[in-house]
Amino acid sequence: MVQLDGGKCVQVGISLGYWRHAPREEVSQLVTEADRLGYDSIWTAEAYGSDALTPLAWLGSRTSRMNLGTAVMQMPARAPTATAMAAMTLDQFSGGRFILGLGVSGPQVAEGWYGQAFAHPLARTREYVGIVRATIAREREVEAPGPYYPLPLPGGTGLGKPLKSILHPLRTNLPVYLGAEGPRNMALAAEIADGLLTGNYPHRHDHMVRKALAEGFARPGARCQALNFKVVAPVAVVIDDDVERAAEVLRPGLALTIGGMGARAQNFHANVFARAGWEAEVASIQDHYAAGRHKDAAAAVTLPMIEEVALIGSRAKVRDELARWSESAVTTLLLRRPTLALARDFAELAIG
Repeated sequence: MVQLDGGKCVQVGISLGYWRHAPREEVSQLVTEADRLGYDSIWTAEAYGSDALTPLAWLGSRTSRMNLGTAVMQMPARAPTATAMAAMTLDQFSGGRFILGLGVSGPQVAEGWYGQAFAHPLARTREYVGIVRATIAREREVEAPGPYYPLPLPGGTGLGKPLKSILHPLRTNLPVYLGAEGPRNMALAAEIADGLLTGNYPHRHDHMVRKALAEGFARPGARCQALNFKVVAPVAVVIDDDVERAAEVLRPGLALTIGGMGARAQNFHANVFARAGWEAEVASIQDHYAAGRHKDAAAAVTLPMIEEVALIGSRAKVRDELARWSESAVTTLLLRRPTLALARDFAELAIG
């Protein structure tokens, strides 16, 4: 838990991202040690390879204390009732440690991989989360009028009927977080969810995040208020006395995020950096990436861009810059894909 310069307390977790053929023994050792060191949570993700739930269930069996979160489960991948079933099941097996992180993904994956429409993502999210919550609450049979996820299905055999889960949930208030990078989706998260899962978090757009969340909290019927709402942000950490050498480690990944994850006309990750004031740099990175010049794209990621979203440099520099996170809207900081050695080093700096 980070608490520097009189700022608020910030929990520290680990983000493993997608399963990447890592030796299972190494990952098992990492999560077991993270649990012992006092990390608050561990998170998995999915895109169009590994799913988020299977690795998380395996990791949960090797930990006893850490919360287990998905950042994120993609809504186009599962019917909302199927998501609720998985969430209740994993929450039962983990003893109430599961956090359901959901996201709409993007049009390339939703339509190209899952064969699901991407239109009206905010309205779809609202309807989806409502069904998930109703399923977990188990107060009555689940019915939903649609238009995106109607239950029972209209126009089918006519044999469908409203059902109620036969599994009794361990927690009817199981937390639901929403992945969001734009202000409208952040406001929706503040209105209907228990937390927000961000991507890269430039400190210069902290005011935008706070404004969007305040808008959501002010809506009639909002689920949370700022005091109870969680904001989770991943951060890459490279400890090296040579700052430029540290930056070189992160440039290819950021170039991929900005230039290759999503269509150029609709790349939510790139928009984060554009909104933070790097429109020209984003355009250059995307130009290079689209032309296959990946090294040039990486070179176009500037040091200030990296230092806004990552912690790089000497141990003293990283320790000093941690203070920014306790001054931001972030409540949980996730160490991105650490080695065992980095998890131990960061625990000394951030957890104590």
